Amino acid sequence: MSQSVDTDTQPKIWEAQALRGRPPRSRLVPYRNIRHLLNNRASESPEKIFLIYYDQDNKRTELSYAAFNARVNQTANFLLSLDVKRGDRVATIAYNHIDTVVIYFACWKIGATVAPQNVAEDDQRIAYILRNSEAVIAFVREEYLERAQRIIHGTEEDLGAANVRQIVQVGGATQPDYPRYHEHVERHSTTLDDEDSTTLDDESLLVYTSGTTGPPKGVVLTQYNMLVDAYGISSWQGITGNQRMMCVLPIHHVNGTIVTLITPMFVGGSTVLNRQYSPRHFWERIAHEHVNVVSVVPTLLQFSCEYGDQQALKGESIYGTGIDRADLAHFRHLICGAGTLAIQLARRFENQFGFPILHGYGLSETTCYSCFLPIDLDWETHQRWMHAYGYPSIGCPISTNEMAIFDPSGNGQQLEAGERGEICVRGHNVMKHYYQRPDANKETFKFGWFRSGDEGFYEEDDQGRRFFFITGRIKELINRGGVKFSPFDIEEVLLEIPGVKVGLAIAFQNDYYGEEVGAYVVPEEGATLAEEDILNHCYQHLTFEKSPKVVVFGDDIPVTSTGKYQRLKLQERFAEWQGTQFRQPK
Repeated sequence: MSQSVDTDTQPKIWEAQALRGRPPRSRLVPYRNIRHLLNNRASESPEKIFLIYYDQDNKRTELSYAAFNARVNQTANFLLSLDVKRGDRVATIAYNHIDTVVIYFACWKIGATVAPQNVAEDDQRIAYILRNSEAVIAFVREEYLERAQRIIHGTEEDLGAANVRQIVQVGGATQPDYPRYHEHVERHSTTLDDEDSTTLDDESLLVYTSGTTGPPKGVVLTQYNMLVDAYGISSWQGITGNQRMMCVLPIHHVNGTIVTLITPMFVGGSTVLNRQYSPRHFWERIAHEHVNVVSVVPTLLQFSCEYGDQQALKGESIYGTGIDRADLAHFRHLICGAGTLAIQLARRFENQFGFPILHGYGLSETTCYSCFLPIDLDWETHQRWMHAYGYPSIGCPISTNEMAIFDPSGNGQQLEAGERGEICVRGHNVMKHYYQRPDANKETFKFGWFRSGDEGFYEEDDQGRRFFFITGRIKELINRGGVKFSPFDIEEVLLEIPGVKVGLAIAFQNDYYGEEVGAYVVPEEGATLAEEDILNHCYQHLTFEKSPKVVVFGDDIPVTSTGKYQRLKLQERFAEWQGTQFRQPK
């Protein structure tokens, strides 16, 4: 029994990993492992393009399935020469790049686990994750070498990761202190002759939650988790081998990895990998590469809308200079999740660009997506589920998992339609466990479902399908005098105000009610906003108890790597009002 899970909790985890009583060992995918999948693709469609990459200078590179597989095999042989074994953890300190993707698949071919690092995190957090993951090798882009050495070998407080026995340099000029990835890989065979002992139960990804309090929790995903979620995503989205997806999200996160790397490979399709999101190149690359589906987060929808507005002011196409609607005839829709999607933003984007948003929901702990809006909804029905219930629906469960709403107290009582509680998931895409966190595993799997920590509810359509909604993180609910409010409700009202680019409802400490409601507002460029006008607008549309009492203006918002706003990090900006009792205006 792993030290991550105690003997009482393991049966609860197994229960949460079953799909309507069907255990994960009863497979839903036809492959023995990721190695089997990639080898099949390279054999069946060797000349087909799998991966297209655009770097920060707009330089394009492409690899066929055969060429990609050959490079993966060379890297796998290099890993073996470094004495990386099945079950070892390999860290990456990198960004979206062909090299990064190759290293991932090479690890999976030999049964190693990838522990990708988010370079936007601080040094202490990365050092903690490197230690906790027990990574033996770190592949580091040349730009981060000096920082990586400080993190791994540093003697400052909370730095150091002695378990990392080797740093491998990726890209850049040759450095005397590190083996250079490209030089060594080229020396190795393009075939992989070691025994294929890897199974679908082998661990493949170790990703860490981006919580704002306490140490990050390591989410352990298996090769089966990744493939079965790709199966569920592709089946629901109607993604087939003749289609092309695009990745603009960081691949150190499950969204970029599962949706736009594993899913296209699972169906035998192609993917366009971007170094990063660029509003100027977004629609241009969709047009030129004949992309059918792209996965985004709400902040990127906001950036796209702003870019479209700027283009319109110049008299240019909102899609970019030289791109019109006819150039996008092949494009189907956008997948959107991993952050709070406001109704106002969804309506603005769909009206401006004319493409539907397939809103969805999932977590690292459920591999990636667990539900989406159905793709067969007519436009009117789609709009109703996006706008009519106070929140955009996150849709219905995909085929590989179930979803339900439970009493948020954790008593295991399942709730009915319309009742707010905790969103819980059960199925084959539920993680193996949190690594070395028996306490977190015990609470998370308390009654045989994965407890998300998100509040939500569901409504049924005339076919009996359950359409789910997320109303906020339970820990981010504003508890004012014992009455809890969802920040999402308040934020929809804030976004109705002309000139408000971003409006966040913040729970701040208050001596009279425990917590009070504040508004953090980022104005649109050139907008003139007054606190009094914002407060009065909220008083007209919300009860006084639910309305913000203070407005703080700013131009910066802490976000995770996937664009989730971190409301808890804004609480300190309201500290001066802790001792204030706010009274209803007459």
